[in-house]
Amino acid sequence: MKCKVCRAHAVVDIRRHNAAFCQDHFVDHVNSQVAKAIKEFKMVTAEDRLLVAVSGGKDSLAVWDILMNLGYDTTGFYLDLGIGGYSGRSKEAAVAFADSRGVKLIVRSLREEHGFSVPELSTLTGRVPCSGCGLNKRYEFNRAALEEGFDVLVTGHNLDDEVATLFGNVLGWNTQMLGRQRPVLEERVVSAGAARAFVRKIKPLIRIAERETAAYALIRGIDYIVEECPMVEGNTQHRYKEALTLLEEASPGTKHRMYFGFLKNVSDRFAEDRGATELIPCAGCGAPTVASGAHATGELMCSFCKTKALAQARRAEREDATGRGVKRR
Repeated sequence: MKCKVCRAHAVVDIRRHNAAFCQDHFVDHVNSQVAKAIKEFKMVTAEDRLLVAVSGGKDSLAVWDILMNLGYDTTGFYLDLGIGGYSGRSKEAAVAFADSRGVKLIVRSLREEHGFSVPELSTLTGRVPCSGCGLNKRYEFNRAALEEGFDVLVTGHNLDDEVATLFGNVLGWNTQMLGRQRPVLEERVVSAGAARAFVRKIKPLIRIAERETAAYALIRGIDYIVEECPMVEGNTQHRYKEALTLLEEASPGTKHRMYFGFLKNVSDRFAEDRGATELIPCAGCGAPTVASGAHATGELMCSFCKTKALAQARRAEREDATGRGVKRR
């Protein structure tokens, strides 16, 4: 197997491109694919300040590395979710990467900010861990980007992630989510002329498969956390990934054709299903939340505050019950 560019020994083959690359030209290929995605979908400008959400995993650290290679102004953001030793090791990987590159990493803790970890929120509210985790990350990522004055929020979602999400949304015909599944979600404001409510969100790795980000991280010497989150067991999206990988092995390019075919031919047909566009400040935290019908009164609470309030109420009930039990004894 020889490199498509220089004919030297190849270390990575990409069957959907019918190509293989040596180390140097594979890194060049990945960088060019990300640059192509940024240009094609007008993700950022050279003047934008980018906040990169990092988990300590291969994808988020790889996209941070690539964006630095491409010359963008980037800062990392790590949110400690309080998932035992896993979060500790994830944080160490993110900090070590930032130190090795001499770049800034903002670190916040969900417990320190709000008094709860993801496992505690799941236990108290009965919410599926991955669902609660996603809610917390979306809220805190956007909050950090706004507070720190960043223009764009970057996530490390790769081609496999996006295709699996698309597959699940099609199976359930979740037209609202299909309407929002784009490589770029533009910034939004609460009302005309007001300050931003949501920063622009981008996914530069949409042309890169998960296997390729792992190879990129290895070649670039990125020491990432290999283990999966211990709370992800049974996650439906992982089943979708496994099924799609079988199809990709049988017919290389299936994932790319499905995702980019959707963006080109179908995505705009779900534009009307993206949901209400009017935003109002949350009565609890001031963050933006969707106004609709009778709720558009300024007293509506965002999903994050509702979840947090429920957790606080359940915790108080348990502490009260425990206290009553101690008194009876």
